[in-house]
Amino acid sequence: MITGANFIGSTASKEGEMILTAFNPADLTSFPEQFYAADMDEIQAATQLAADAFATYKSTTPTQRANFLETIADEIIALGDELVKRTCQESGLPEGRIMGERGRTCNQLRSFASLLKEGSWVNAIIDTAQPDRTPVPKPDLRKMQVPIGPVVVFGASNFPLAFSTAGGDTASELAAGNPVIVKGHESHLGTNELVSRAILKAAEKTGMPDGVFSMVNGGVEVGQALVKDPDVMAVGFTGSLKAGKALTKAANERDIPIPVYAEMGSVNPVVILPEKLATDTNSLAKQIAVSVTLGVGQFCTNPGLLISIDSKSLEQFAQALSQALELTAPGVMLNKGIAENYRENRRRRISNQAVTSTSEVGEEKDNEGQALLATVSAADFMFKSHLHEEVFGPFALLVKCQNATELLGVISMLEGQLTGTVMATESDLKDHAPAIEALQSKVGRILLNGVPTGVEVCAAMHHGGPFPATSDAKFTSVGTDAIYRFTRPICYQNWPHNALPAALQNGNSLGIWRLVNGERTKS
Repeated sequence: MITGANFIGSTASKEGEMILTAFNPADLTSFPEQFYAADMDEIQAATQLAADAFATYKSTTPTQRANFLETIADEIIALGDELVKRTCQESGLPEGRIMGERGRTCNQLRSFASLLKEGSWVNAIIDTAQPDRTPVPKPDLRKMQVPIGPVVVFGASNFPLAFSTAGGDTASELAAGNPVIVKGHESHLGTNELVSRAILKAAEKTGMPDGVFSMVNGGVEVGQALVKDPDVMAVGFTGSLKAGKALTKAANERDIPIPVYAEMGSVNPVVILPEKLATDTNSLAKQIAVSVTLGVGQFCTNPGLLISIDSKSLEQFAQALSQALELTAPGVMLNKGIAENYRENRRRRISNQAVTSTSEVGEEKDNEGQALLATVSAADFMFKSHLHEEVFGPFALLVKCQNATELLGVISMLEGQLTGTVMATESDLKDHAPAIEALQSKVGRILLNGVPTGVEVCAAMHHGGPFPATSDAKFTSVGTDAIYRFTRPICYQNWPHNALPAALQNGNSLGIWRLVNGERTKS
């Protein structure tokens, strides 16, 4: 049963005076429940409880934390149709998408559980003492990763399960040994409560300390208060550049600044090289049309920028892509505000004299977005920086370059991106090596002859990129390496073995891979 409460650890709380309402974006109707935004007392209670829980939770064994994560996955599945139905209703996304996202969410939790059981993620490094070394003896030095403390997670609008309450940020933080406080996204209030209850039930079943997980509702003021709270040690965020920068500013202005690991959007450029374009013109148009319109363009990896050298093949491609987008019916967007922002940002792009729309926009309801392709010359694109910005929705801008030199110039001017895609033959790769090298310097993931929508959850995935795609390009928010955002290294010097963590003791009772005197070993 959805009650609209916040959860301060395992305690349901409704102390705040501000009431939030959940809406169905498909028909713009509201749900009957009243959701209570957290007040300052509730926020402080949640962060204090998380700080208290950290003292116990950081000392749980990897096996205990793995069991906790696996139980969360089990409890999410146990919610059954109630969760799927509510998530569909609050997001406007189809059942198949939500079923897949639920599976991804649970797989993320289980993959981190497997990481904990294997154990080598702690990066144990041991350099044994050399007391007879001259002129200065070498001390015994041992290093590993440890948790940092309570972390705040902001739920994302476009992934109500996989990047929200029990998503990758929460999974990686709990795996690392950190308590989590989730600020639920206002678009998924009921979904957020259902998943929060599943996490709390799993915590109770596995004997985790009260405060290992809390959830609060609210808007900007609640988010700012959480980031500024002195008990919070880091932030995980997926959303807009404006909001990500505001949170980072608040975190930096604290007496003790903390990191904000923010994913803030991307135009995900697709560079289409000449030979590939000439040989696969229509198939490329179909492939890219599907990617642009997938999820009504509301993926962080949506290909919003296409770059190519002008030719007859490019004109044919643009016509085929435009027709494919026109044939795609307007889709329900995640909420009315996102739909309004999409239509306004699209209008601003095509109202620019340098930009040409390839088709007319059809009739759209208040909550819908129609796909559209527009074109611009490379010269205009390079000197109009606002054209480089993301339009969140099913919109793509095609940049027409006169030659390879201009192509390189356009790529070199791009800001940091989550992904970059190259559509090319082997000859194209050789002929345009400087452009590809320039693209590689701008992105966190570079694809060949594919589309960027769809992110595989695995150890090799890097879902991040240079600013402003993310706040720190060294880290990923997808895959098991995401755990390192919420750990720090600690070095022990000349400690007795029985006082060292198990991962650093000579006997290696955990059986993990370690770097011992420069050699990778389990000895």
